Amino acid sequence: MFAGQPEEQPTKRGRYSAGKETRRTILEVASRLFRERGIAGVSKPEIAGEAGVFPSQLGYYFGTKEALFVEAACRDVLHLASEVERAAARTRTPTSYVRALVRTALDSPALLFFAEAVLLVRTRPELAGRVTDAFDRLHREGERAVVENLVKRGWRIRASAEAEARGFWAAVLGVALEQSAFGVAFRPATAEATVQLVLNLYDVQANNPRAEIKT
Repeated sequence: MFAGQPEEQPTKRGRYSAGKETRRTILEVASRLFRERGIAGVSKPEIAGEAGVFPSQLGYYFGTKEALFVEAACRDVLHLASEVERAAARTRTPTSYVRALVRTALDSPALLFFAEAVLLVRTRPELAGRVTDAFDRLHREGERAVVENLVKRGWRIRASAEAEARGFWAAVLGVALEQSAFGVAFRPATAEATVQLVLNLYDVQANNPRAEIKT
């Protein structure tokens, strides 16, 4: 910068990019701390300190700690949905496909984190919109993934793709709550029962060129 020249002001796009990065960093730190300690065990100053931001920035981007908790949980479960889809895409049979869906979901701490956010909005209804949006996206993306995989592989399901997607998330969230209640990390029998429950929706006829899917 030459002497006498005015200091260059950041562009609107640059400010937006910096704000987006700050928001992402806060969410990543908050997600880790909330999953480790729960919402009651983490303070906004702690999150701000580890994220390298001012506590006021948490309020600016998210409002309350509860709102940040819900936002982080919804973000994590949507990332989990992508992981679930990638894991299932590598399988070759309907049974291994469903097992990959269920086990990948149940192995992730994001599932219980999201279940806790769902329960939180019962007492904080002003935050329910974010959870509703996350469910809507889970169901839409799940329905798309079911259609793409079944059509591609020549498999069929007895229920609609929408029902399969909704049933899957309802089932695995229920298992996550059960695991939380009994204080165990993983229950193979319950996980396998969930696999069979979801698999019952499938009309297992792999590699059938005439197989159709109801949508």
